[in-house]
Amino acid sequence: MAIQLKLKKWGNSMAVIVPNRVIETNKLKENDEITVEIVRKADISNTFGVIKKRKISGQKFKDLVREGWSR
Repeated sequence: MAIQLKLKKWGNSMAVIVPNRVIETNKLKENDEITVEIVRKADISNTFGVIKKRKISGQKFKDLVREGWSR
């Protein structure tokens, strides 16, 4: 199950709030251990049309899209 959550400041840390529907669906309770997969969304708005204009390879295009992932 994949859901989008926003990080919120909590003291000196960051936290996410898991929606109640997810808690109920998965029968989660306090102190349960869960696994969270971190996937950063890529902003490809500045690469629209870049292949036609520059005639670059597919690999180069993927590299351009991935630039923001390492932040």
